[in-house]
This record gives sequence, C-alpha cells and structure tokens, in this order.
Amino acid sequence: MIKEFKEFIAKGNLIDLAVAFVMGVAFSGLVNTFINRIVNPILGLLFNVSSLETMGLFGDPDSVTGLPAGSVGAFLGAIINFLLVGFVMFLVVKAYNRMRRPPEEMAPPEEIMLLREIRDGLRTRP
Repeated sequence: MIKEFKEFIAKGNLIDLAVAFVMGVAFSGLVNTFINRIVNPILGLLFNVSSLETMGLFGDPDSVTGLPAGSVGAFLGAIINFLLVGFVMFLVVKAYNRMRRPPEEMAPPEEIMLLREIRDGLRTRP
C-alpha cells in the first residue's frame, strides 16, 4: 500500500490537485474583492443603497454587527460571484481543451503517395 501511495504521489496527480486548489482559493479571493469593492458599490448606486449588502435587509438584528440577519442584496452578490467564477472557469477549460487538441494529421510525403498508388495498381492486376 505504501508503494502504491508513493507511485500516486510521484505521478503528480496530488501535486496538480494541490496547485489547482490553491489557485482556486486565490481566484476566489480575487473575485470576492472585485464583487465587494467594484460591483456592489456600483449596484448600490443604481438601487440607491450604500452597498448591495444593505439592500433588502430583513430579520432580527445580529448581536455582533447590529445588522439584520437577512439580506437579499448579499444573496444577489453571491449569485453574481458564482456566475463570474463559473464564466471564468468556463473560459479556462475552453482554452485548456483548445491547447490539448491533437494536432491535425499532415499529408504524407509525395513519395509515399506514389508508392501507395503503385501498390493499389498492383492489387487490381489479374
């Protein structure tokens, strides 16, 4: 079992997964900052609220923050965040698949084509 585990780690699958996880966390932080610092204030201006987070507040106030427990605006921000992350991941996978596409087969050299014609001509002779 230890040998299999060493082979698994040596293949790089675990390393690739770890790198993907770290990149995903970093990307999530980038998108969250974009949503909280750029999109939310712009949408807040459109809906005449200080931030998207304060739009559509409801429920009892939280003892720590003093804000109501529910927020429709926070949910809308999460939806926008999800859609942006999903779209960027779609673009990344699309670019990756394009790079991984097998190269188109090149036409064989002219000598090979002539030899094939001769071979086929010999096959048809009685």
